Amino acid sequence: MAANTIDNSLLCKMFLAGAKNLEANKEYINELNVFPVPDGDTGTNMTMTIMSAAKEVAGLDDATEMKVIAKAISSGSLRGARGNSGVILSQLCRGFAKVIGEVEVIDKEILARACEKAVESAYKAVMKPKEGTILTVAKGVCEKVVELSADPEIDMDTLIDMAISYAKEVLDKTPEMLPVLKQAGVVDSGGYGLVTFLAGAQKAFRGEEIDFTIQPTASGESPRVDSMSVDTSDIKFGYCTEFIIMLDKVFSAKMEKDFKAFLESIGDSIVVVADEELVKVHVHTNDPGLAIQRALTYGPLSNMKIDNMRLEHQEKLFKEQEKAEAISSEVAMEHKEVGFISVSVGEGVNAIFKDLGVDRIIEGGQTMNPSTDDIINAIDKVNADTVFVLPNNKNIIMAANQAQAMVEDKKVIVIPTKNIPQGITAIISYVPEMSAEENEENMNSEIENVQTGQVTYAVRDTEIDGMVIHENDIMGIGDHKMLAVGTEVNATTVEMIDKMIEESDAELISIYYGADVTKEAAEALADLVSESHGDCDVELQYGGQPVYYYIVSAE
Repeated sequence: MAANTIDNSLLCKMFLAGAKNLEANKEYINELNVFPVPDGDTGTNMTMTIMSAAKEVAGLDDATEMKVIAKAISSGSLRGARGNSGVILSQLCRGFAKVIGEVEVIDKEILARACEKAVESAYKAVMKPKEGTILTVAKGVCEKVVELSADPEIDMDTLIDMAISYAKEVLDKTPEMLPVLKQAGVVDSGGYGLVTFLAGAQKAFRGEEIDFTIQPTASGESPRVDSMSVDTSDIKFGYCTEFIIMLDKVFSAKMEKDFKAFLESIGDSIVVVADEELVKVHVHTNDPGLAIQRALTYGPLSNMKIDNMRLEHQEKLFKEQEKAEAISSEVAMEHKEVGFISVSVGEGVNAIFKDLGVDRIIEGGQTMNPSTDDIINAIDKVNADTVFVLPNNKNIIMAANQAQAMVEDKKVIVIPTKNIPQGITAIISYVPEMSAEENEENMNSEIENVQTGQVTYAVRDTEIDGMVIHENDIMGIGDHKMLAVGTEVNATTVEMIDKMIEESDAELISIYYGADVTKEAAEALADLVSESHGDCDVELQYGGQPVYYYIVSAE
């Protein structure tokens, strides 16, 4: 028989079961992407977000207090948040955790309050909330829980069951709220992910047999500072030590400064990222015990990991060398007033950003959105007073904004670049003689003048913007709609470019060709474009990006 309240032990099981159910269905959720592109990622983003929190929850025991569980859920999801759907999910977790962290057991009234706070937090995180999305489904769940909680005849089991049933009804109506969903023949993928998570949690509430084991996955972990690119004899501090402090007191600026100074006295490669609930710590030292002893004075520890770098050296030497050299140079960079971080993918695009003065590249993009924690770590490694962040993807902007809000020791400015060409335009527009505020305004203005198009292939049959698309067709996707569909890459790209500049005063067309395009094919395309648009300058550059044959800008 199901319980009528949720205690700390049951909450952990429900959260882990929800996470496991979401993970099991992530590929189907990915396929619900409106555009039939090969890198649909809502399921992956939501799974990696929730798994970041699940790993922290899984490390707790049955006697753990509710407030500690709430901290693990909130902090883990916030730092692991990837993509818009992941950020919204993390805010739902954060709001929910704020309420349950103040109680010892969750009854119907507490559940209703927690749902209200969850929805409030999620809506606040989105500048222009759009109905027909995960937000609508979450609001539907909340309204049903609040309604049912006031009925003394309804027990917790019935309440949860009816709330999830109503969530499914709301989800089924999302195509009527967003025409683009109806046209593509899908429900909202983020909303489906939320229902999937809740359905998994319900199974645990009802006592169904579930494997609660959360396996660590390399792809879900934030990049860590690595010193494997040096000979073992040169490794001064041999143990890579990482852990999270679950704060049980206020961690003041002075305490953080003193703690960093202590870590510097026993090691190097120090990263300390703090918020009001936890501190994430990384240090290379010869005595991990000293770091752990000092950390315990601030609160209990979780996610502890100690690696002997000398023993691991030979295995990692070759595959990590290039990455470690880049990190090493960035850690050692001289202090300056302004620094730049850019999300990028493809060796050609990475090189372009580096040449333009970007201090740190975060590998990622549409195929793999970096997490909030990835962005925070990158900001920490740029030795500058003000750091500009270029997300270069509309699905990364919310995670960047969340990172901005969590960093306190530097001024962080997020330029809301939605694609690689906008990112390139933004950094080219930076003027050293202007203030950070003036540059922010100027960069935001300049990126609005960039039209972009991307060329890839379809992974399913559908109809979008009046165009019938078949699996494996080539698609030219513009900033706001589908521009061209065909069966040949270059021909479809030319048609896309024609429509991009049909009603514009473009003077420059920039073409970045991807990893799956030969130089000869790209040069042939550039010749075709030059012939069709003789009044425009045409620039061809190697991007090396996966999935997309070409990324094109017109300005």
